[in-house]
Amino acid sequence: MTTATPVSDIAPVTIGIVSISDRASSGVYEDKGLPALQDWLSRALHNPIRFEPRLIPDEQATISQTLIELVDVTGCHLVLTTGGTGPALRDVTPEATLAVAHKEMPGFGEQMRQISLRFVPTAILSRQVAVIRHQSLIINLPGQPKSIAETLEGLKAADGTSLVHGIFAAVPYCIDLIGGPYLETRDEVCKAFRPKSAQRAARLV
Repeated sequence: MTTATPVSDIAPVTIGIVSISDRASSGVYEDKGLPALQDWLSRALHNPIRFEPRLIPDEQATISQTLIELVDVTGCHLVLTTGGTGPALRDVTPEATLAVAHKEMPGFGEQMRQISLRFVPTAILSRQVAVIRHQSLIINLPGQPKSIAETLEGLKAADGTSLVHGIFAAVPYCIDLIGGPYLETRDEVCKAFRPKSAQRAARLV
């Protein structure tokens, strides 16, 4: 007989969310990246989340230092960035992310572009990357709130069946493999995929 996991036993997780924009960080306009990330993650996960938000300019050294601080000092298990991944001269988020990487995870970037190509041909201009630093997964996401949700969640048909898997379906198992907390997703938002051998007992409602 399988025992369920009580809600109180769900592991807490610390997540860094980083919005990278010269104009938003200088107060020219309101940042929409951080609220979009926090809203989606709060809906997608059962785990208690401690968010570590950062709003910073498109400066490569600043981005790299922020990622190092979030992983090495603050102890984030997952860091999601938004902005600065295009081909413009000031877009340096991928370079800053790769500079602090211990391992690259190219499949995340490949899948993000596949999802975005369903909507716009200019998706091939995006340069999002994902990397591992220590026991943390760092992922660059698009800059627009709608694109953030589509990339994380994937695309579904009218009946709810999956057309294209979002990248977040693979995030919990990746974090398992690098020694992070067990993330439990809400299936109606984004169902995590794990091999049967890596799955735990069902959550007790």
